[in-house]
Amino acid sequence: MKDEEFSSHPVPTHPYSLIPLPSEFFQMARKLSMKDAINEALDQEMTRDPTVILMGEDIAGGSGGKGEMDAWGGPMGVTKGLWTKHGDRVMDTPLSESGFIGAAIGAATCGLRPVAELMFVDFMGVCFDQIYNQAAKFKYMFGGKAETPVVIRCMVGAGFRAAAQHSQMLTPLFTHIPGLKVVVPCNAYDAKGLLIQAIRDNDPVIFCEHKNLYNHESDVPEEPYAIPFAEANVMRDGKHVTIVSYGLTAHRAMDAATELAKNKVEAEVIDLRTLSPVDWDTVLDSVKKTGRLVVVDEAHPRCSIATDVSAYVSQTAFKSLKAGIQMVTSPHAPVPFSPALEDLFIPTGEAIAKAAMKTLAN
Repeated sequence: MKDEEFSSHPVPTHPYSLIPLPSEFFQMARKLSMKDAINEALDQEMTRDPTVILMGEDIAGGSGGKGEMDAWGGPMGVTKGLWTKHGDRVMDTPLSESGFIGAAIGAATCGLRPVAELMFVDFMGVCFDQIYNQAAKFKYMFGGKAETPVVIRCMVGAGFRAAAQHSQMLTPLFTHIPGLKVVVPCNAYDAKGLLIQAIRDNDPVIFCEHKNLYNHESDVPEEPYAIPFAEANVMRDGKHVTIVSYGLTAHRAMDAATELAKNKVEAEVIDLRTLSPVDWDTVLDSVKKTGRLVVVDEAHPRCSIATDVSAYVSQTAFKSLKAGIQMVTSPHAPVPFSPALEDLFIPTGEAIAKAAMKTLAN
């Protein structure tokens, strides 16, 4: 299938979408979980492009031996069935992130398009040198002539009872590094379109999947399509306060907007989709309209996406603000294993609504 046969326009099919949907969408879309949408994106890109390969721990799940049809396909089953279709292009690796992430980056410089699964983002410390000191810098160091089209998929976020070493939202660490693109979808439609875009991109992309959204379903077209980076999704229109978020907390922001509407407060909710690059135009246009901003981030409060957005808006659109910017983040503490405490750790819709009301009180 040729490149021009792909749809390149973002058509959010999230229940909160504000963008009109083309008539053909309703004929081709069906409900998919985010997990299955990612699987479909990988399958379609591997079918289209023989240079796309998958690497990771247990992503084939023992395929090749007895019972390969029942192989797991990774800890969450995201790559289940892909070995059966694509064979040795789906490669189980040793338990050595520094080894196979380095191998994926090297393969990307030699003509392949690897998609490497880091499993949990918490393991980034084992292979971070390969990512931030090598892959992110090749294009700059070689005068723009070197390309590293590698995608590193990883699970992020709390709420899965996986304790402090498997539950972090470390997205801000990647956005600090020039040369990396960072993507965090919040629904199945975005996950498929953004992953296809990531695979086709010629720069290294960190593709973050919130583990609590794998079973979240939305309408997803069967045909391949790509969502361009740096195009935020306005999930809900409003005129009183802007709420900016991404990933799981984008849904919490929508919960807050629903509660605020009961008090006749119209909140505009923006899902960033990509954290590097950021769609600053959509954020600034909204803030200039509402005059108030709440930024929600599951990451810790210091040097987070929330602080980044808050600083940029303060610097760029200060005169448009009618009240101080509010941030709603997780505490500056490790993720607790206690279910009750973990549920409180992630920003809630109630906390977001309170922050919005605080901006309106000024």
